[in-house]
Amino acid sequence: MPLSPGVYLMKDSKGQILYVGKAKSLKKRVQSYFQNSKGHSPKVKKLVTHLKDFDYILTDTEFDAFMLECHLIKEIKPMYNRMMKSPQSFIYLVINLNKKVPSFEISYEPIEKENELIFGPFTSRGTVERAITGIKECFKINCGHSSIKNSACLNYSLGTCNGVCLGGSAIDEYNLVIDRVIRFLSRTDINLLEEMEAMMLAASEQFDFEAAAKYRDWIDTVKSLLNKEKVIEFTEENNHIITIEKLKNNQFKYFLINRTQILQSELVQIHDNSFDQLVDQIHSNALTNFKSVNDPSSLDVSRDEIDEAQIIYSYLKSNNCKYLIVPKRWLSSKSTKLQKELQKLIYSFK
Repeated sequence: MPLSPGVYLMKDSKGQILYVGKAKSLKKRVQSYFQNSKGHSPKVKKLVTHLKDFDYILTDTEFDAFMLECHLIKEIKPMYNRMMKSPQSFIYLVINLNKKVPSFEISYEPIEKENELIFGPFTSRGTVERAITGIKECFKINCGHSSIKNSACLNYSLGTCNGVCLGGSAIDEYNLVIDRVIRFLSRTDINLLEEMEAMMLAASEQFDFEAAAKYRDWIDTVKSLLNKEKVIEFTEENNHIITIEKLKNNQFKYFLINRTQILQSELVQIHDNSFDQLVDQIHSNALTNFKSVNDPSSLDVSRDEIDEAQIIYSYLKSNNCKYLIVPKRWLSSKSTKLQKELQKLIYSFK
Protein backbone atom coordinates (compact mmCIF):
# COMPACT_ATOMS: atom_id res chain seq x y z
CA MET A 1 0.00 0.00 0.00
CA PRO A 2 1.13 3.59 -0.55
CA LEU A 3 2.37 5.85 2.21
CA SER A 4 -0.01 8.55 0.94
CA PRO A 5 -3.04 9.90 2.82
CA GLY A 6 -6.40 8.42 1.97
CA VAL A 7 -9.42 6.38 3.03
CA TYR A 8 -9.58 2.60 3.40
CA LEU A 9 -12.72 0.46 3.22
CA MET A 10 -12.57 -2.90 5.01
CA LYS A 11 -14.79 -5.67 3.63
CA ASP A 12 -16.01 -9.12 4.65
CA SER A 13 -16.08 -12.24 2.46
CA LYS A 14 -19.31 -11.08 0.78
CA GLY A 15 -17.85 -7.72 -0.18
CA GLN A 16 -19.89 -5.83 2.41
CA ILE A 17 -18.10 -2.79 3.81
CA LEU A 18 -17.53 -3.31 7.54
CA TYR A 19 -15.49 -0.24 8.38
CA VAL A 20 -14.33 3.01 6.79
CA GLY A 21 -11.20 4.71 8.11
CA LYS A 22 -8.86 7.53 7.16
CA ALA A 23 -5.10 7.76 7.39
CA LYS A 24 -2.24 10.17 6.92
CA SER A 25 -0.29 7.13 5.69
CA LEU A 26 -2.48 4.32 4.40
CA LYS A 27 0.26 1.68 4.63
CA LYS A 28 1.17 2.42 8.26
CA ARG A 29 -2.45 2.67 9.38
CA VAL A 30 -3.67 -0.55 7.79
CA GLN A 31 -0.55 -2.42 8.94
CA SER A 32 -1.38 -1.46 12.54
CA TYR A 33 -4.46 -3.69 12.48
CA PHE A 34 -2.23 -6.73 12.05
CA GLN A 35 0.52 -5.73 14.47
CA ASN A 36 0.60 -5.52 18.28
CA SER A 37 -2.77 -7.26 18.43
CA LYS A 38 -2.54 -7.63 22.22
CA GLY A 39 -3.14 -3.90 22.55
CA HIS A 40 -6.23 -3.91 20.34
CA SER A 41 -9.70 -3.48 21.77
CA PRO A 42 -12.13 -6.43 21.54
CA LYS A 43 -14.02 -4.62 18.78
CA VAL A 44 -10.87 -4.19 16.67
CA LYS A 45 -9.94 -7.84 17.19
CA LYS A 46 -13.42 -8.89 16.06
CA LEU A 47 -13.20 -6.61 13.02
CA VAL A 48 -9.89 -8.17 11.95
CA THR A 49 -11.33 -11.71 12.17
CA HIS A 50 -14.11 -10.74 9.73
CA LEU A 51 -11.82 -8.81 7.38
CA LYS A 52 -11.27 -10.56 4.02
CA ASP A 53 -10.55 -7.70 1.63
CA PHE A 54 -10.22 -3.93 1.44
CA ASP A 55 -10.18 -1.04 -1.01
CA TYR A 56 -8.56 2.34 -0.62
CA ILE A 57 -8.98 5.81 -2.10
CA LEU A 58 -5.97 8.12 -2.34
CA THR A 59 -6.33 11.78 -1.38
CA ASP A 60 -4.03 14.78 -1.73
CA THR A 61 -4.10 15.70 1.96
CA GLU A 62 -5.07 14.29 5.32
CA PHE A 63 -7.90 16.86 5.47
CA ASP A 64 -9.32 15.43 2.21
CA ALA A 65 -9.21 12.01 3.83
CA PHE A 66 -11.07 13.21 6.94
CA MET A 67 -13.85 14.79 4.87
CA LEU A 68 -14.15 11.82 2.52
CA GLU A 69 -14.30 9.38 5.44
CA CYS A 70 -17.06 11.47 7.04
CA HIS A 71 -19.17 11.47 3.87
CA LEU A 72 -18.67 7.75 3.21
CA ILE A 73 -19.66 6.80 6.77
CA LYS A 74 -22.88 8.82 6.44
CA GLU A 75 -23.61 7.25 3.07
CA ILE A 76 -22.68 3.62 3.80
CA LYS A 77 -23.27 3.46 7.58
CA PRO A 78 -20.79 0.58 8.19
CA MET A 79 -21.51 -1.60 11.22
CA TYR A 80 -18.11 -1.25 12.88
CA ASN A 81 -18.05 2.55 12.54
CA ARG A 82 -21.16 2.63 14.71
CA MET A 83 -19.72 0.12 17.19
CA MET A 84 -16.40 1.97 17.45
CA LYS A 85 -17.82 5.49 17.59
CA SER A 86 -15.63 7.79 19.64
CA PRO A 87 -16.84 8.53 23.19
CA GLN A 88 -15.78 12.12 22.52
CA SER A 89 -18.60 12.54 19.99
CA PHE A 90 -21.20 15.22 20.50
CA ILE A 91 -24.24 14.23 22.54
CA TYR A 92 -27.82 15.51 22.56
CA LEU A 93 -30.52 15.94 25.16
CA VAL A 94 -33.91 14.61 24.07
CA ILE A 95 -37.18 15.49 25.82
CA ASN A 96 -39.78 12.86 25.01
CA LEU A 97 -43.25 14.44 25.09
CA ASN A 98 -45.02 11.30 23.91
CA LYS A 99 -45.32 10.04 27.49
CA LYS A 100 -47.86 11.27 30.01
CA VAL A 101 -44.84 12.04 32.19
CA PRO A 102 -42.26 13.50 29.72
CA SER A 103 -38.75 12.17 30.20
CA PHE A 104 -35.18 13.35 29.62
CA GLU A 105 -32.99 11.11 27.48
CA ILE A 106 -29.38 11.41 26.29
CA SER A 107 -28.39 10.23 22.82
CA TYR A 108 -25.33 10.31 20.53
CA GLU A 109 -27.42 9.93 17.37
CA PRO A 110 -31.00 11.04 18.05
CA ILE A 111 -33.61 10.31 15.40
CA GLU A 112 -36.21 12.97 14.57
CA LYS A 113 -39.55 11.77 15.94
CA GLU A 114 -42.89 13.43 16.50
CA ASN A 115 -43.21 15.09 19.91
CA GLU A 116 -39.54 14.56 20.74
CA LEU A 117 -37.47 17.73 21.16
CA ILE A 118 -33.71 17.56 20.56
CA PHE A 119 -31.27 20.00 22.18
CA GLY A 120 -27.52 20.26 21.73
CA PRO A 121 -24.95 19.40 20.75
CA PHE A 122 -22.94 19.09 23.96
CA THR A 123 -19.51 17.56 24.47
CA SER A 124 -19.74 16.36 28.07
CA ARG A 125 -22.30 13.71 28.94
CA GLY A 126 -21.46 14.09 32.64
CA THR A 127 -22.15 17.84 32.60
CA VAL A 128 -25.52 17.35 30.90
CA GLU A 129 -26.50 14.61 33.35
CA ARG A 130 -25.54 16.78 36.36
CA ALA A 131 -27.48 19.73 34.94
CA ILE A 132 -30.62 17.65 34.46
CA THR A 133 -30.27 16.19 37.96
CA GLY A 134 -29.97 19.73 39.34
CA ILE A 135 -33.11 20.89 37.53
CA LYS A 136 -35.04 17.81 38.63
CA GLU A 137 -34.10 18.19 42.30
CA CYS A 138 -34.52 21.97 42.43
CA PHE A 139 -38.00 21.88 40.93
CA LYS A 140 -39.03 18.58 42.54
CA ILE A 141 -39.53 16.59 39.34
CA ASN A 142 -36.98 13.90 40.18
CA CYS A 143 -39.48 11.06 40.19
CA GLY A 144 -38.05 7.60 40.78
CA HIS A 145 -40.76 5.92 38.70
CA SER A 146 -40.73 5.92 34.90
CA SER A 147 -44.53 6.15 34.77
CA ILE A 148 -47.54 6.89 36.97
CA LYS A 149 -48.00 3.95 39.34
CA ASN A 150 -50.32 5.47 41.95
CA SER A 151 -47.69 4.72 44.55
CA ALA A 152 -45.08 7.09 45.95
CA CYS A 153 -41.47 6.69 44.83
CA LEU A 154 -38.51 6.94 47.20
CA ASN A 155 -37.70 10.46 46.00
CA TYR A 156 -41.17 11.62 47.05
CA SER A 157 -40.30 10.82 50.66
CA LEU A 158 -36.94 12.62 50.18
CA GLY A 159 -38.72 15.77 48.98
CA THR A 160 -37.33 15.85 45.40
CA CYS A 161 -40.47 14.48 43.68
CA ASN A 162 -43.69 16.49 43.66
CA GLY A 163 -45.82 13.34 43.66
CA VAL A 164 -46.25 12.92 39.90
CA CYS A 165 -45.99 9.17 40.51
CA LEU A 166 -49.26 9.40 42.44
CA GLY A 167 -51.08 11.16 39.59
CA GLY A 168 -53.58 13.97 40.07
CA SER A 169 -52.68 17.67 39.94
CA ALA A 170 -48.97 16.87 40.38
CA ILE A 171 -48.90 15.82 36.70
CA ASP A 172 -49.93 19.33 35.61
CA GLU A 173 -47.31 20.86 37.91
CA TYR A 174 -44.68 18.51 36.49
CA ASN A 175 -45.58 19.43 32.89
CA LEU A 176 -45.40 23.15 33.71
CA VAL A 177 -41.81 22.66 34.85
CA ILE A 178 -41.04 20.69 31.69
CA ASP A 179 -42.41 23.59 29.61
CA ARG A 180 -40.11 25.97 31.47
CA VAL A 181 -37.11 23.69 30.86
CA ILE A 182 -37.97 23.61 27.13
CA ARG A 183 -38.16 27.42 26.97
CA PHE A 184 -34.85 27.63 28.83
CA LEU A 185 -33.08 25.22 26.48
CA SER A 186 -34.61 27.08 23.53
CA ARG A 187 -33.10 30.30 24.96
CA THR A 188 -36.46 32.07 25.03
CA ASP A 189 -36.83 32.27 28.83
CA ILE A 190 -34.04 32.09 31.42
CA ASN A 191 -36.27 32.58 34.47
CA LEU A 192 -35.57 28.99 35.43
CA LEU A 193 -31.92 29.86 36.05
CA GLU A 194 -32.84 33.01 37.95
CA GLU A 195 -35.12 30.99 40.24
CA MET A 196 -32.32 28.54 40.98
CA GLU A 197 -30.07 31.47 41.89
CA ALA A 198 -32.80 32.74 44.24
CA MET A 199 -32.91 29.30 45.90
CA MET A 200 -29.13 29.44 46.41
CA LEU A 201 -29.36 32.91 47.97
CA ALA A 202 -32.20 31.84 50.27
CA ALA A 203 -30.21 28.82 51.46
CA SER A 204 -27.19 31.03 52.12
CA GLU A 205 -29.26 33.54 54.11
CA GLN A 206 -30.53 30.66 56.26
CA PHE A 207 -26.88 29.61 56.84
CA ASP A 208 -27.51 26.32 55.04
CA PHE A 209 -24.19 26.53 53.24
CA GLU A 210 -24.21 22.86 52.20
CA ALA A 211 -27.45 23.38 50.27
CA ALA A 212 -26.19 26.71 48.88
CA ALA A 213 -23.04 24.98 47.57
CA LYS A 214 -25.16 22.30 45.95
CA TYR A 215 -27.31 24.94 44.22
CA ARG A 216 -24.15 26.76 43.08
CA ASP A 217 -22.77 23.62 41.44
CA TRP A 218 -26.09 22.88 39.77
CA ILE A 219 -26.34 26.45 38.49
CA ASP A 220 -22.87 26.20 36.92
CA THR A 221 -23.77 23.01 35.05
CA VAL A 222 -27.16 24.38 33.96
CA LYS A 223 -25.48 27.54 32.61
CA SER A 224 -23.18 25.34 30.55
CA LEU A 225 -26.22 24.08 28.61
CA LEU A 226 -26.54 27.58 27.14
CA ASN A 227 -22.89 27.92 26.16
CA LYS A 228 -22.18 26.88 22.59
CA GLU A 229 -19.09 24.82 21.90
CA LYS A 230 -16.26 26.73 20.21
CA VAL A 231 -16.55 24.72 17.00
CA ILE A 232 -20.28 25.48 16.75
CA GLU A 233 -19.82 29.17 17.50
CA PHE A 234 -16.98 29.47 14.97
CA THR A 235 -18.99 27.78 12.20
CA GLU A 236 -22.04 29.97 12.79
CA GLU A 237 -19.97 33.15 12.68
CA ASN A 238 -17.80 32.36 9.65
CA ASN A 239 -19.52 31.41 6.42
CA HIS A 240 -16.73 31.83 3.84
CA ILE A 241 -13.23 30.47 4.40
CA ILE A 242 -10.22 30.01 2.12
CA THR A 243 -7.55 27.53 3.22
CA ILE A 244 -4.25 26.71 1.58
CA GLU A 245 -1.76 23.97 2.39
CA LYS A 246 1.76 23.59 1.04
CA LEU A 247 2.67 20.06 -0.06
CA LYS A 248 5.86 18.62 -1.53
CA ASN A 249 7.62 19.85 -4.67
CA ASN A 250 6.10 23.34 -4.61
CA GLN A 251 2.55 22.01 -4.78
CA PHE A 252 -0.30 23.77 -3.03
CA LYS A 253 -3.82 22.56 -2.24
CA TYR A 254 -6.49 25.17 -1.62
CA PHE A 255 -10.09 24.80 -0.43
CA LEU A 256 -13.02 27.21 -0.73
CA ILE A 257 -15.36 26.44 2.16
CA ASN A 258 -18.85 27.67 2.91
CA ARG A 259 -19.81 26.77 6.48
CA THR A 260 -19.32 22.99 6.36
CA GLN A 261 -19.31 22.47 2.59
CA ILE A 262 -16.26 22.44 0.33
CA LEU A 263 -17.30 24.44 -2.72
CA GLN A 264 -14.06 23.88 -4.60
CA SER A 265 -10.64 22.38 -4.01
CA GLU A 266 -7.68 22.23 -6.35
CA LEU A 267 -4.12 21.00 -6.37
CA VAL A 268 -1.82 23.60 -7.97
CA GLN A 269 1.80 23.29 -9.06
CA ILE A 270 3.76 26.53 -8.71
CA HIS A 271 6.53 27.16 -11.24
CA ASP A 272 9.31 29.71 -10.73
CA ASN A 273 7.63 31.00 -7.55
CA SER A 274 4.71 32.42 -9.57
CA PHE A 275 2.62 33.22 -6.50
CA ASP A 276 0.73 36.02 -8.27
CA GLN A 277 -0.80 33.48 -10.60
CA LEU A 278 -2.05 31.47 -7.60
CA VAL A 279 -3.44 34.62 -5.98
CA ASP A 280 -5.38 35.51 -9.15
CA GLN A 281 -6.71 31.98 -9.54
CA ILE A 282 -7.98 31.67 -5.97
CA HIS A 283 -9.37 35.22 -6.01
CA SER A 284 -11.37 34.61 -9.18
CA ASN A 285 -12.73 31.26 -8.01
CA ALA A 286 -13.55 32.60 -4.53
CA LEU A 287 -15.64 35.44 -5.95
CA THR A 288 -17.51 33.08 -8.26
CA ASN A 289 -18.20 30.41 -5.66
CA PHE A 290 -18.94 32.57 -2.63
CA LYS A 291 -21.27 34.91 -4.52
CA SER A 292 -23.30 31.97 -5.82
CA VAL A 293 -24.07 30.65 -2.32
CA ASN A 294 -27.40 31.61 -0.78
CA ASP A 295 -27.44 32.77 2.82
CA PRO A 296 -28.47 29.95 5.20
CA SER A 297 -32.06 30.00 6.40
CA SER A 298 -30.71 29.59 9.93
CA LEU A 299 -27.28 30.39 11.33
CA ASP A 300 -27.59 27.53 13.81
CA VAL A 301 -25.40 24.58 12.93
CA SER A 302 -27.65 21.60 12.22
CA ARG A 303 -26.98 18.08 13.47
CA ASP A 304 -26.14 17.06 9.91
CA GLU A 305 -23.32 19.62 9.85
CA ILE A 306 -21.70 18.73 13.17
CA ASP A 307 -19.14 16.19 11.99
CA GLU A 308 -17.94 18.34 9.08
CA ALA A 309 -17.83 21.43 11.30
CA GLN A 310 -15.61 19.62 13.78
CA ILE A 311 -13.25 18.37 11.03
CA ILE A 312 -12.94 21.81 9.41
CA TYR A 313 -12.42 23.58 12.74
CA SER A 314 -9.68 21.12 13.75
CA TYR A 315 -7.99 21.54 10.36
CA LEU A 316 -7.97 25.34 10.64
CA LYS A 317 -6.52 25.19 14.14
CA SER A 318 -3.78 22.74 13.12
CA ASN A 319 -0.38 23.63 11.68
CA ASN A 320 -1.20 21.96 8.37
CA CYS A 321 -2.72 24.97 6.65
CA LYS A 322 -3.14 28.73 6.63
CA TYR A 323 -6.57 30.23 6.20
CA LEU A 324 -8.48 33.40 5.50
CA ILE A 325 -11.98 34.23 6.74
CA VAL A 326 -13.82 36.19 4.03
CA PRO A 327 -16.48 38.67 5.17
CA LYS A 328 -19.36 39.25 2.78
CA ARG A 329 -18.32 42.88 2.15
CA TRP A 330 -15.04 41.68 0.59
CA LEU A 331 -17.03 40.10 -2.25
CA SER A 332 -18.17 43.49 -3.52
CA SER A 333 -16.88 44.41 -6.99
CA LYS A 334 -15.53 47.65 -5.52
CA SER A 335 -13.55 45.97 -2.76
CA THR A 336 -9.86 45.14 -3.18
CA LYS A 337 -9.53 43.74 0.33
CA LEU A 338 -9.83 40.07 -0.66
CA GLN A 339 -7.05 40.38 -3.26
CA LYS A 340 -4.72 42.10 -0.80
CA GLU A 341 -5.35 39.62 2.02
CA LEU A 342 -4.87 36.69 -0.34
CA GLN A 343 -1.49 38.11 -1.39
CA LYS A 344 -0.41 38.31 2.26
CA LEU A 345 -1.60 34.78 2.92
CA ILE A 346 0.05 33.14 -0.07
CA TYR A 347 3.30 35.11 0.05
CA SER A 348 3.69 34.03 3.67
CA PHE A 349 4.69 30.61 2.28
CA LYS A 350 7.81 32.10 0.68
